[in-house]
Amino acid sequence: MDIRAVVWDVDDTLFDYTSADREGMRAHLVAEGLLAGYGSVEEGLARWREITDQQWARFAAGEVDFETQRRDRTRVFLGRELTDAEADDWFDRYLVHYESAWSLFPDVLPVLDALAASHRHAVLSNSSLHVQDRKLRVLGVHDRFEAILCAAELGVSKPEPGAFLAACEALALPPEYVGDHPEIDGRGAAEAGLLSVWIDRAGAHAALDPPSGPRRIASLAELPALLRGDTRFGASSSFR
Repeated sequence: MDIRAVVWDVDDTLFDYTSADREGMRAHLVAEGLLAGYGSVEEGLARWREITDQQWARFAAGEVDFETQRRDRTRVFLGRELTDAEADDWFDRYLVHYESAWSLFPDVLPVLDALAASHRHAVLSNSSLHVQDRKLRVLGVHDRFEAILCAAELGVSKPEPGAFLAACEALALPPEYVGDHPEIDGRGAAEAGLLSVWIDRAGAHAALDPPSGPRRIASLAELPALLRGDTRFGASSSFR
């Protein structure tokens, strides 16, 4: 198959979301005087991560909208009732710390440069356009992508085939998809008929039974060779 376009996930694929979230919440817990409620900073961060995953799953399933999952993350974490305005204010204070820690992974710009002349590029994210459009601008890579598609506006999220097919339609091409989650990104893209690439940077999921379909890489530096048809990266494997 002649691959002429790459569709990218954002968080923990291009953008180091996990590190930014941890460092942002660490600073926020200190600023808000909330550490006394936990045995350690790590305990507080683990609780935030657990709640984030739970509320994000509700959003991905279509049970709540993007703003509601943010507010509910705050309410559950603080363990008290808050008005929408109070929850928004608390989350906005967290965002100041979170955004100060934003960064791309070091392998992102080299691979985008390497593929700039040979492939078209788009983004498909389970977030909202308001969030990801601004994030890509701040990170300095917004103009690298022809299209930026997000679940909040599409009305369908990964791993549903319709999300991936919307990206194909936006480019009018059969692209390759690169993401960090084995099921949401890896299996979802493969089952939608795309050439799917799962990036497992830390190798922390090597013991998982791999979904069928995705090619597995440990660094984006491996992607150009895969696109050239290097058989070293042709084995099916999978999954943030």
